[in-house]
Amino acid sequence: MTVTAPNIGRDARIIGLIGSGHFMSHFYIFALPPLFPILKQEMGIGYASLGLILTAFHAASGAAQLPIGFVVDRVGARAILIAGLVLGALAFIAMGMSGSYTALIVCAVVAGAANSVYHPADYSILSHAVGSDRMGRAFSLHTFSGYAGGAAAPPAMVAIASFWGWQPALITAGIVGLVVAAVLILGAGDLVDRSGERDEAKPSAASTKDGIGLLLTPAIMLCFLFFMLLAMSAGGINSFAVAAFVDSFDVALPVATAALTAFLVGSSVGILAGGVIADRTRHHERVAMAGFGATAAIVLLVGNVAMPTVLLIGAMGAGGLLFGMIMPSRDMLVRRVTPPGSMGKVFAFVSVGLSLGGVITPALFGWIMDWGDPRWLFWLAASFMLLALLTAFATRTTHR
Repeated sequence: MTVTAPNIGRDARIIGLIGSGHFMSHFYIFALPPLFPILKQEMGIGYASLGLILTAFHAASGAAQLPIGFVVDRVGARAILIAGLVLGALAFIAMGMSGSYTALIVCAVVAGAANSVYHPADYSILSHAVGSDRMGRAFSLHTFSGYAGGAAAPPAMVAIASFWGWQPALITAGIVGLVVAAVLILGAGDLVDRSGERDEAKPSAASTKDGIGLLLTPAIMLCFLFFMLLAMSAGGINSFAVAAFVDSFDVALPVATAALTAFLVGSSVGILAGGVIADRTRHHERVAMAGFGATAAIVLLVGNVAMPTVLLIGAMGAGGLLFGMIMPSRDMLVRRVTPPGSMGKVFAFVSVGLSLGGVITPALFGWIMDWGDPRWLFWLAASFMLLALLTAFATRTTHR
């Protein structure tokens, strides 16, 4: 006990530091949308123009993610993570100080590029610094902290904007980011970061070529597809399940909203439970397969059978719990097929799959809602889950 206790304390500090940064990452992602009604009125612009701010943010983040992953593996993750947090915080402070639409677009591009550092840097540091016997729980708490940041952003931004205005709200968000960056700087000694040590003897061009070759191997490509399908299955439910319940079964809007909330809350609890499971098994693909199979069955059930209110909310909560349980094993699957020194680029690459799934999903499921039976939403979401199940199994058979 005396030997392992210091390691447990150190791992807890590392997970807390990385989690605080990931909290801010998702906080920034969800900070602007709650302010859109205020911005629309004060700036005299439409929601389409406001949507372009988010498009600029996510496009910059997606475009920068893979290059940042290569940089993380080459020079190290710790400095990149702190620099990204500081840059993102300054971008939000600049948004609040500017007050013009053009400045919001420019600052959103900067903030999006800054937001690209978290997945490659976070996973690289966690993989190097946390004990292997606690890696599943480390990944689960990392994911959970992001969920928490996304949940905290809307009420916090609306509350500040209601009292002092949207500009102080954005400035406050930026200041909080700088405080978190200062905490990471003070705790930097715990953030073991060896990723940049491995390729020092290799020429940059050769190392980049090898890295691209790694990303195109079957195991990594399957992980990319796995992440994309996961985002598409979740995105359809998160975006349109409420409308589908209302249109298909005449479910009252508050009940439909409660059912989606149960799914989201269940997902958060499932993430924490999944971390414990991931640390107790070597067969992470089996966890993912079981979770996807059971969730797909529940999604098909709630999408095709009219249910009493309590049963509908309970079923959606159970589906969310099983879906969230997959997340830590998802990350452990990627870690298993990634060679040492490549965590940054690989996690950046598969995270692009998440972004791509997020880009495809709204238009696809929106088209289904407009032109087809809303119940098709649940059939398609379940189909994506079953395809993800197959890719999880395939990662085991293709990785040697």
